[in-house]
Amino acid sequence: MKIIILGGFLGSGKTSVLLQLAHSIVNSSERIKETTVAIIENEIGQVGIDDKVLRRNGYEVRDIFSGCICCSLNNDLITGIQDIARKNDPEWLIIEATGVAYPSSISDSIYNNLRMTARIVTIVDASRWQRIRIPLERLIEGQLSNAQIILINKTDLVDEETLNKIENDVRNLNDKAALYRISGMSEIDETILQVIRSG
Repeated sequence: MKIIILGGFLGSGKTSVLLQLAHSIVNSSERIKETTVAIIENEIGQVGIDDKVLRRNGYEVRDIFSGCICCSLNNDLITGIQDIARKNDPEWLIIEATGVAYPSSISDSIYNNLRMTARIVTIVDASRWQRIRIPLERLIEGQLSNAQIILINKTDLVDEETLNKIENDVRNLNDKAALYRISGMSEIDETILQVIRSG
């Protein structure tokens, strides 16, 4: 089972990216297994609209409600992954982390408990970057530092100069990740989705 963790601050566009990625995986799959993609969605406190959207699109969702999967719900997350692997045996598992999670902590927990590796894809909200970068510095750095792929989203809402500054900031935090500009309001280029799928 291949695992992708989608991280990023609240409102960065994780669910929009998740849906496009799930569609891309299903459409490109040879359908070796009955379940191609399973999704674990993390919510804090209340049922989100996101799980209704995901269910309507035919994806299996296991909701986690209280706390953050990278800290207080590690055991539930691990149990959830084990249950999904045992009952559904999907080719892919996509974990949409809460906006205040550190994806690398989630990845570490999965590896330490299950000896499975996960690819980290972090989404940056270009429209709010300047406002949240300094006040949430530690969180932003934690979300970006170990990502293999970083998607700068909402690029249609800022000018080219701002985008270049954001890219420089992001590169200073993680110069090893593949970096792409996207707009979740339009289709993500299939070559980017292919990079996410292939690592």
